[in-house]
Amino acid sequence: MPTELQTDGIVQTAVFLALTLLVALATWWKVRQSRATHDGSGKDVFLAGGGLSWMFVAGSITLTNLSTDQLVGMNGNQMLLLAWWEIAGFFGLLILAWVFVPLYYRNRCTTVTELLERRYGGTSIRTLISGLFLFGNIVIYLPAALYSGGLFMQSLFGGTTSVLVFASILAVISAAYSILGGLRAVAVMDTFSGIGVLGLALLIVFLSLAAVDFDLVTGVPTERLTMIGGDDSPIPWHTLFTGMVFIQIFYWSTNQNITQKAMAAPSVEEARKGVLAAAAIRILVVPPIVVIPGVVAYKLFGDIGDAAYGRLVAEVLPGWLSGAFAAMVAAAVITTFSAVLNSTVALYSVDFHDKFIGRVHDHWRLGAIVSVITTGIAILLVPVFQNADSIINLLQQLNGLFSMPILSAFIVGLLFRNVGAWAAIFGVLWGFSVYALYTFVWQPAGILTLHYIHFMVIVLASSVIAALVFNRVALSRRAEYIGLQALRAETT
Repeated sequence: MPTELQTDGIVQTAVFLALTLLVALATWWKVRQSRATHDGSGKDVFLAGGGLSWMFVAGSITLTNLSTDQLVGMNGNQMLLLAWWEIAGFFGLLILAWVFVPLYYRNRCTTVTELLERRYGGTSIRTLISGLFLFGNIVIYLPAALYSGGLFMQSLFGGTTSVLVFASILAVISAAYSILGGLRAVAVMDTFSGIGVLGLALLIVFLSLAAVDFDLVTGVPTERLTMIGGDDSPIPWHTLFTGMVFIQIFYWSTNQNITQKAMAAPSVEEARKGVLAAAAIRILVVPPIVVIPGVVAYKLFGDIGDAAYGRLVAEVLPGWLSGAFAAMVAAAVITTFSAVLNSTVALYSVDFHDKFIGRVHDHWRLGAIVSVITTGIAILLVPVFQNADSIINLLQQLNGLFSMPILSAFIVGLLFRNVGAWAAIFGVLWGFSVYALYTFVWQPAGILTLHYIHFMVIVLASSVIAALVFNRVALSRRAEYIGLQALRAETT
């Protein structure tokens, strides 16, 4: 006779498999209902034929961002302070809606790098930025999503199964969505899964608070409850007014993984509605679900880091509901991975293969090949993240290698005229090098102890200055500042 524990495990697994299959069938049915023609073009595969309604734009943006990186990583810090990442994201989405969406649509972009090519009048800057995005996706974002997802599954289901096994299963399913359905399938699954993920995540918040009699204060150190971070915290309060602002602009407005979803609507107005809906979810729903369970886990189990969320869910949910939540979290990992994978394939196909190897006549076929190779590399890199003290803090620090240098190219290209592409390239390489020195040399050696969020402003400002100086000295071109007023005219 099976024991009660074994029975709970069987029920948990059955519910998990049933809901995972249900989401897959619902996604297949919705995609089949679409009247879009599948011609193998870049717009078909990477922009869903321009047919996403605002609801699917909002759902895809939300679930591309909200995965186990946030649920596991942010709750793994076990402090309320990390909610600032999500609160600040609200303002980043507003900038995407009102500034960048009109620019992308006016320039008929499939990738954000196309906008840079048109602003600078050269393909070299587009190639460099695409290369940086590809490197970041393959080496950082994709394996990190798999690691955090595998860690959560291991925490929830227990047993001796390794994180790598769970990560590999999630990777294969994710790749199948992207290969078989393109962005349309990813966006539909994002939206269907998002309803379940957000609903169950809010339920976790309620049940976790109930587990401590709604007393989040007693027995928890003040530094884990405050929203005003000290100098030694992950987010010192003064960083909210420096690098935090520009991190959000980069992530939500110039990052291919996010903006690609906003470019897949039939019009600027429809895209803007979707982005604003995602912003509302970001400010109203997301902050509590990524920090409160972590603090409760600290009160119940102590400082257990990234294992906090999975252990808490296993503790407060009955077996069958744990299976349902596991299915939704698996869906969140799958949609994040498949969305970033789709963006990665888009960058390679449109910005590299089309230009340097040969014109792509069938993006479905090429996308399948690139997806398989990229997925394999991501799986192999999963063990690298197992040694991180905090996955979310590691990701934010590594982002600095790309985020501020890339943002500098957008700032110079949008606010100045008569700047050569090689000047922008010099600015990007300058910023990348300076931040790499800071991260791997100066900070470890104690030469420069400035917080990395503050240092990002220095990287951004110096990258812009370096580009303008190179433009004047090396290229003998005088940049003309056209300012925000000209940019505003282009977005109306």
